[in-house]
Amino acid sequence: MHHLVSAVLLLVLLPTAGCAPDPARPAPAPSAAADTPTSGIDVLFLTMMATHTEQTLEIVRRGLARTTDPQIRTLIAAIDVTETDELATMRGWLRDAGPSAVAAAARHDHSGHSDAVAGLARLRAAPTGDVDRVLLEVLSAHQRTAAGLARAQVRAGTSERIRELARRIERSRSAEVELMAKLAAQPRQ
Repeated sequence: MHHLVSAVLLLVLLPTAGCAPDPARPAPAPSAAADTPTSGIDVLFLTMMATHTEQTLEIVRRGLARTTDPQIRTLIAAIDVTETDELATMRGWLRDAGPSAVAAAARHDHSGHSDAVAGLARLRAAPTGDVDRVLLEVLSAHQRTAAGLARAQVRAGTSERIRELARRIERSRSAEVELMAKLAAQPRQ
């Protein structure tokens, strides 16, 4: 099963991280219009998803410090790499969108995300024997929310580049939730 988990992670997460360009495809020529969010909905998505991703990184880093299950560690380490890359991309696009987008992102209230805060509190308080179960529950719920935000952006967004990021996020988070359900169903050692 460990090899299956690793193979699924490589197939699902690495392409979404943008780690390696496809040498067979030439890079598209940059254009100012394509490089910036084109609507308030695009900026809102980037702002909300950046905040959500920061919370995900906090959850997985807390999980890395507490879990000993090698399959879970592999999964959350891959999530950490993927989402760190995505966060840098989103922050860059917000910067490129101009001062009003940066200001909107700065105003976004991080404290209003009670589900993530409650999940982190559960993870911190989990006894050693329950860490894996709690981590999978908290992270699964969190990633389902990310997939939902991404699906909404695909339907409503105006920037094709941001919609493509949303498609990748929806696919990767949905695959992660599916994999976490399989991991949760396995007997813990």
